[in-house]
Amino acid sequence: MHASMRKRQNYAMQSSTFLSRHGSRDMESSLLMPKFHLDLWVSFTIQNWLLDFGRPIVMIILPLEWFPLNRPSAGDYFHMAYNIITPFLLLKLIERSPKTLPHSAVYLCIITFVMGASIHLVGDSINHRLLLSGYQLHLSVRENPIIKNLQPASLIDSFELLYYYDEKLGHSMWYVPFFLILFLYFTGCFTHIKEEKRMPLAAWFLLAPSAIYYWYLITEGQIFILFIFTFFAMTATVMHQKRKGFVPDSNGLFLLYSFSIALGLVSVWVACLWSDQVLRKKYRGVIYIPEPWAFYTLHIRDKGASA
Repeated sequence: MHASMRKRQNYAMQSSTFLSRHGSRDMESSLLMPKFHLDLWVSFTIQNWLLDFGRPIVMIILPLEWFPLNRPSAGDYFHMAYNIITPFLLLKLIERSPKTLPHSAVYLCIITFVMGASIHLVGDSINHRLLLSGYQLHLSVRENPIIKNLQPASLIDSFELLYYYDEKLGHSMWYVPFFLILFLYFTGCFTHIKEEKRMPLAAWFLLAPSAIYYWYLITEGQIFILFIFTFFAMTATVMHQKRKGFVPDSNGLFLLYSFSIALGLVSVWVACLWSDQVLRKKYRGVIYIPEPWAFYTLHIRDKGASA
């Protein structure tokens, strides 16, 4: 009897510690919150694959006559939907967090995310129209056959500015707040409840498509440094919380495993293309991670056209 009472007292003390450290609204809601957010993760997976990963594929597959080059394409409408749905899902994810997160930081991240994704929408839309006209993504702007002979030469500067807005500024304003929100959410995904230390079966089914999507973001968005910094921050948070007696709950494990598998996929991708001299020429520097669409124009589209 005394042992049972001591066990209950210890559980109550752990619950109180969990609440005080995580800033939860009340005990009942906090203990219920760690349940795996299947509805949100399924929504994220579907819209990421359909509206982001599948967007350029749709632009290539659908007949050009359906969407004239001087009008928005199906991919553009997909991108617009992504810019609306993703911030909404991120806000819902933050609402589910047992930890009270700073509202100002969250709102600022969402605003920056929408602005960056919108900048990328315009640049990426024109970029894919150039792709249909013979633009080669494995070459720099000035080396592209359809660009290098433009007159006046100042037009090339304009295309380089467009590339900067698309690939540099747009990606930075898009991905930095995206990963920051995921990390802020992850800091609240810890529990001492034994049942919440495992992922449900549905989470394991979502793991592969989620990891592949993060691989796509890292490679196509050229954001390996941002990704690895986020991953290391997540790992450090796990170690810090473990010393306090807490472990990642099912949602935290899902993010951690997705990032881990994505890192492995990036390593395999780089290893397979390590000796590609053409891609090496474009992606110079210490970190060599080619973009999938550059691989497409170099080894699939152009070879198919020549055949």
